Amino acid sequence: MLQCKDMIYNNNDEMIDLLPDLCEIARKAGAVEKDIFENGFKAEHKEDGSLVTIADKKAEELIINYLEKLDPTIPFVGEESVAEGRIPDISGGKYWLVDPLDGTKSFVNGAGEFTVNIALMDNFEPVAGIIYIPMRDEMYAAAGLGSGFMQEAGSLEKIALATRNLPDNGLTVVSGRSFKNTKKIERFLGANKINVVEPCSSSIKFCTIARGNADIYPRMWPTCEWDTGAGDAILRSVGGHILNMSGDTLQYGGVENKFLNPHFVAFSAPLLDTVKQGMQGLEKN
Repeated sequence: MLQCKDMIYNNNDEMIDLLPDLCEIARKAGAVEKDIFENGFKAEHKEDGSLVTIADKKAEELIINYLEKLDPTIPFVGEESVAEGRIPDISGGKYWLVDPLDGTKSFVNGAGEFTVNIALMDNFEPVAGIIYIPMRDEMYAAAGLGSGFMQEAGSLEKIALATRNLPDNGLTVVSGRSFKNTKKIERFLGANKINVVEPCSSSIKFCTIARGNADIYPRMWPTCEWDTGAGDAILRSVGGHILNMSGDTLQYGGVENKFLNPHFVAFSAPLLDTVKQGMQGLEKN
């Protein structure tokens, strides 16, 4: 399927046409990770103290090679490349943003909640995104409003993504496994009560909202742009949002800030007014 394309992706149709190739690349990277996960590996620590494995490195090498075949003119920003000091010129605003193995801690702990994240950025905004969950063989993809779909294990059938209406029995919050601060999130949910907090790792949290199984994901500890780019594209395709704690859309291209994200909240469209009003309340307090 993969073919060399000497082109720039300038419109929605071209980006949608790109999704099958990106899904195939993600599946290939996921197969490498799954094999290593099941057959043993050693974890190491990078200079910043974060974990890394041979799976992270091999998956990124594979993704780089295939993306260069798709379009050699688009710069590549990946977690492991940046960690090794390889940061391209992205001043034009168009580049690949990749986390080859999101959820390395889960990978190392044997939980299997890790993903392959590939995003295409244009004008520093995520215009296409792929999230693949190797241990579930689940694919999520999008390139523009209304284009989001998932593919279940063992199938290439595209199931349209859609967020849900706010449930009467309260919201489902997805969070990292160490998230404790439910009181802060309650403050800007107003009258919308929390029914359950479901912990999980990696960008699976964005997928859970995009398919209508959860409503909101607060992130109040560090992430990097490659952690959110693909999930942001997928959420945007179903009308969802990622806002920082001032109520502004998450910004990308922060080379000088080492691609660090501020704290943010990701959520489905029906919560937009509620979340913004709550954030205004936080600023006043």
